[in-house]
Amino acid sequence: MERKNTRKLREGVVQSNKMDKTVTVRVERRMPHPRLGKVIKLSKKYYAHTDEKIEVGTRVKIQETRPLSKLKRWRVVEVA
Repeated sequence: MERKNTRKLREGVVQSNKMDKTVTVRVERRMPHPRLGKVIKLSKKYYAHTDEKIEVGTRVKIQETRPLSKLKRWRVVEVA
């Protein structure tokens, strides 16, 4: 029986690379305001694991993974 890959993928911009093997990625999403209907931008920060040094401002793709530390649950899959 095959196991389906149900891990989430997100794309965002690196905000911080000051930690060792960890980057902070800001992911933006757009959605209509519940009452006004105007499209607004919402953003969220994720801590992602990486082995290479990635510059601030670089677009990356991150994938959900098992818990790696207290806050890290994502890893960098691709540097765009």
